[in-house]
Amino acid sequence: MKHKSLLTAAGGALALAITLAACSDAGSGDESNSGPAQTQTETDSAGEVEGTNNDADVAFAQMMIVHHQGAIEMADLAIAQAETQDVRDLAERISTAQGPEIERMTSWLETWGEETMPMDGMDHGDMDGMDMDGMSQEEAMEELQSLSGTEFDRRFLDLMTAHHEGAVEMAQEELSSGENPQALELAETIISDQEAEIAEMEQMRADL
Repeated sequence: MKHKSLLTAAGGALALAITLAACSDAGSGDESNSGPAQTQTETDSAGEVEGTNNDADVAFAQMMIVHHQGAIEMADLAIAQAETQDVRDLAERISTAQGPEIERMTSWLETWGEETMPMDGMDHGDMDGMDMDGMSQEEAMEELQSLSGTEFDRRFLDLMTAHHEGAVEMAQEELSSGENPQALELAETIISDQEAEIAEMEQMRADL
């Protein structure tokens, strides 16, 4: 009888262990299912915040794309035509920096379901921040193409300084009226970078 009782107790213990293991597996499964759901919620929430935008954000991206295209056009001409290495180096930096920014803003507009505005379809002189010393992009390019040597370098620095001042003005408007966090961050970057380049160009101009 004593032997039979021991067997019965052992069997009960085994059954209890199996039951506890099953409960543990079930609990573990519940935790694993809740993890991805929570991550997805956080991801969705972050995406929604980043996607928030208003009309000022759209206008900023559309206009700054065109503005950057103009700067790259002028910079590429300076890379090929400037006399001094410092001016060529500056032009190279401008072209290299503003290309990726155009790609970022184009991506935003596509995400927002908005049209981009190609350079050929806009008149720079009709928009705040687009003219340079009273000249349109086309007029500025025509003048630069007619110059050479130190005369070219001086005029390029004058016009690019005015161009940068227009970009800073547009970025400041975005900071006051926009709401998209990524667009606001880019506006701050543009102000910081281009104000530094304006100071650099003013020193270059004084040294020529």
